[in-house]
Amino acid sequence: MNGRGNNDGSGRIVVRNLTKRFGPVEAVRDLSFTVEPGQVTGFLGPNGAGKTTTLRAALGLLTPTDGEVTVNGVRYEQLGSPAKVVGALLDSNAFHHSRRARAHLRIYTAAIGVPDQRADEVLALVGLTDAANRKIGGFSLGMRQRLALATALLGDPRILILDEPGSGLDPEGVAWLRGFMRSFAGSGRTVLVSSHQLAEVAQTVDQVVIISQGARVFEGKLDQLRGDAQERVHVRCSDPTRLATALAEHGVTDIQSSPDDGLTIIGATSVTVGDVALAAGVAIYRMAQERTDLEQQFLQLTTAQYQPRGPYAQPGYLPAQPGAFGPPAQSPGAYGPPAQPPGAFGPPAQQPGAYGPPAQLPNQEGPR
Repeated sequence: MNGRGNNDGSGRIVVRNLTKRFGPVEAVRDLSFTVEPGQVTGFLGPNGAGKTTTLRAALGLLTPTDGEVTVNGVRYEQLGSPAKVVGALLDSNAFHHSRRARAHLRIYTAAIGVPDQRADEVLALVGLTDAANRKIGGFSLGMRQRLALATALLGDPRILILDEPGSGLDPEGVAWLRGFMRSFAGSGRTVLVSSHQLAEVAQTVDQVVIISQGARVFEGKLDQLRGDAQERVHVRCSDPTRLATALAEHGVTDIQSSPDDGLTIIGATSVTVGDVALAAGVAIYRMAQERTDLEQQFLQLTTAQYQPRGPYAQPGYLPAQPGAFGPPAQSPGAYGPPAQPPGAFGPPAQQPGAYGPPAQLPNQEGPR
């Protein structure tokens, strides 16, 4: 290997016209987007949208039918020391359950050519120092998720690719993960994190790429996604026809009748509607303003993937309740540990180059 793409410092991932078919199934089709360094990019879509297929193509784990994914300008297999460029978390269950955590990590340190002490550094980083000599089969799902993240960090990579990394973490663990990703990106590195819930990453990401049925349906900043949501004002008044006419004269024409004999006005604020009603001499009995939230925007963009196919299915689907991150455990750019909660285990010893451990919780140290 010539090591191309290892040291240019760009940390950029480019997905260009990526298509992947599995027999008659087109898992990804003509997908293009760019992940820039120095930010957290959320890669979003419903389960089955093609997220994991795309990430596996980026890591050289499958061959695209068409198109390509490049890391630092080259394909993953052309990187001389890929583990020192890209760290990936795709499957938190890919462990030998009778192996101990430190032993698992030292297999990888030998494979990628880093000192054995790096295993203890990343165990401290993810808060698993006290579990270093425990068998992985006794780990909870959250602990296995942390060990998978530790494995991804062994090469001190410039890029992290994380597939649903919050799965199995308790609220404190999720808050730490959120702070960690912000800190990692704040140091000029790259984070690409997938999720099937926008609410799960909305407070963490700088950029979002949303796919549905293998195709991109949105790419941009969250503010742009919010900007696509129009104001809606629901009004009950003394004379709906007169108010609608007055609004039309002010350029507000997207007006619909509502079931309660009122009006639903799209693209205007409650202040505008109130001022127009006052000038027209129309009494307002009730007025409510709503704005489509981010989760609703996400569902609108991806709802085609969930169209009913059975004879008893109803249009639409019931989304999972969105989770909520707690406040960041760390401020961006800070690699120090978050505060330990009452009753937590003491923090593991800080290792050189570590980003700081998350709080240890007793229910994460017991076997499941």
